[in-house]
Amino acid sequence: MTTTSTATTPHASAAGTWLLGGDLAVNRVGFGAMRLPQRGEALVENAVPRDRAEAIAVLRRAVELGVNHIDTAAFYFSPLRSANELINSALGGPYPDDLVIATKVGPGRDTSGAWSEHARTPAALRAQVEENLRQLGRDHLDVVNLRVLGTDSIAERFGALAELREAGLIRHLGLSNITPAHLAEAQAIAPVVCVQNMYGIGVRPEYEDFVRRCGEQGIAFVPFYAIAGAGRQTGATSPESPEVLAVAEAHGASAAQVRIAWTLHQGPHLLAIPGTGDPAHLTANIEAGALHLTPEDLTLLNALHRTPEAG
Repeated sequence: MTTTSTATTPHASAAGTWLLGGDLAVNRVGFGAMRLPQRGEALVENAVPRDRAEAIAVLRRAVELGVNHIDTAAFYFSPLRSANELINSALGGPYPDDLVIATKVGPGRDTSGAWSEHARTPAALRAQVEENLRQLGRDHLDVVNLRVLGTDSIAERFGALAELREAGLIRHLGLSNITPAHLAEAQAIAPVVCVQNMYGIGVRPEYEDFVRRCGEQGIAFVPFYAIAGAGRQTGATSPESPEVLAVAEAHGASAAQVRIAWTLHQGPHLLAIPGTGDPAHLTANIEAGALHLTPEDLTLLNALHRTPEAG
């Protein structure tokens, strides 16, 4: 029986590494900063700010446990707290040499936290890139993901980011919330190193082939809401499935750990970015990288994944 209870300190390298863009080696268990600025539901106007010292301590602990891939965005903020500013304060001055920070552009929020128009022009996208640079205290961004809504062409927007890459403000480009057609359109303009899409047990099973094809092309697939599923920014709100609970019990693990482990078992190019502001949850998330699911576990969970309205 495999268990996540060990006498040793967990490390984010337990699930292996991935060479992002061919030159940035990242441990496959990373950290998502969306929930860091607030308690409870994320990305809402009336969010309750998280204690600043607690948030900074979680970030520093994540790096101590081997996390060297952090996902963030300038629009991750609550009253008084900004994910980018917290990352800069906790880890900057200088940042660890191996730390890769991926951010995203496209969505906009005004100072009250209300959602505003997506950035669609080259000037608006450049302004968002520069805002991320300022908040993070960097002279370039490691990875910038273009976050997409709808199925419209992304050629102009991705082309604008490609120009910023050529200018040295961005090292690598990625895409978020996209279709396979978007990926093909972007690749005709510039290399794409990662795809961030909603994916997990019972979530978007129709993307199985897309996930596989990304791996074949050397593109990292970075699922978001892998634990929360349909709960999205509100968190995992539905009762857990018996299948996930059975696997968790067999391994002495939590349901959330099983969901992270399943994600990592979908291919060596899958990168997990679970987020939390709780030190205990952080440790549990990183421990999930060492959870080895059996063929029987995977058969059970894969069947659940392909069941309509599962997970």
